[in-house]
Amino acid sequence: MMELLTTRVMAHVRRLPEGTPVAAKELLHLGNRAAVDQALSRLARRGQLLRIGRGLYVLPVECRFGVRPPETSLVVQAIAEQRGESIVPSGAAAANELGLTTQVPVREVYLTSGPTRKLKLGQQSIELRHVPSWQLVLQGRPAGTAIRALAWLGPEHAGQGVAVLRQRLPVLEMRAVAAVRSMLPTWLAQQVSVMAGDV
Repeated sequence: MMELLTTRVMAHVRRLPEGTPVAAKELLHLGNRAAVDQALSRLARRGQLLRIGRGLYVLPVECRFGVRPPETSLVVQAIAEQRGESIVPSGAAAANELGLTTQVPVREVYLTSGPTRKLKLGQQSIELRHVPSWQLVLQGRPAGTAIRALAWLGPEHAGQGVAVLRQRLPVLEMRAVAAVRSMLPTWLAQQVSVMAGDV
């Protein structure tokens, strides 16, 4: 009976897009909670599923080099959609993307409206760090990336970042940054005002 449930769980998980996490609550149509929990644990012990967090599992990806964890960005995006959270790359990643630092973040950190927690994707540790809502504004836009980068640089170095961003950001994105300055901490709102100038 347990083997049948395990097979049904695997069949369900295989139909999901790469990186989609699954938890026992989503599988209760297949069996009771205790049985589903046991099936997920058994599949993780066998290496057929990866346990990425408490009660959270994903299907590893089979490729010509063997088995690998799914892409981090896909897992994070799926969690955001499943949980209704806003999740964006950290300020360090934003600063690197915009050329404000050559430092490549050692750990993968994402900022979230949800609780702080850690995920484990194979050997890689990913941190989802709860932050105030202003750090999550303008998600998916260069303007939002700029705000997170400046926040990471902090009051001491943001001025240098502003000088670079004035050259790199399109006018439309600078206007978008300026439009949300009332949500930002005072020091950052001042820097954003300098960056936006009279655009």
